[in-house]
Amino acid sequence: MNLEPNLPRSRTNSRTRFFGTLLYGPPSEAGRSSLISGTVEGAADPMDTATNPSMLRSILEQRCPRCRLAGIFRASIFRGFPKMHQRCPVCDLKFEREPGYFLGAMYISYVLGVALIVFIAILLWAITRCGLIKVTICAIVLFLPLAPTLTLFSRVLWIYLDQSVDPERLR
Repeated sequence: MNLEPNLPRSRTNSRTRFFGTLLYGPPSEAGRSSLISGTVEGAADPMDTATNPSMLRSILEQRCPRCRLAGIFRASIFRGFPKMHQRCPVCDLKFEREPGYFLGAMYISYVLGVALIVFIAILLWAITRCGLIKVTICAIVLFLPLAPTLTLFSRVLWIYLDQSVDPERLR
């Protein structure tokens, strides 16, 4: 009789590991430890990875990149122009590490903004077949109401990128 618990094999491919974390959340150790120790781990620990949502869902919900439980902003960026928390209320991660920290978010915002304007322009051209200048002006005008949301969303992406490259550890 085999007493070893039937555990899934660990993923060795880094691409699979990244996309698996992005879509399904971090791998859980809760099942393994409960099978071995006989105890059931609860969700009381804020750093428990079994209760954390996936990275993609956390980005869309503007949650802290470390604990993925608390919000980065006081309200959703899709409902206005909210203020940002200075630190995560759950894990105390400092969101703005230094003055000028969000300079990289400007580059992300620029790339996303240009891509969105080009997408809107192509869509308008396909529908109306108007001239390039007219379509471009209309695309920019249609993009303007989305600019504040895109700016705040680029901050979220910048915080996640920064935490994946240079994570700030728990104290």
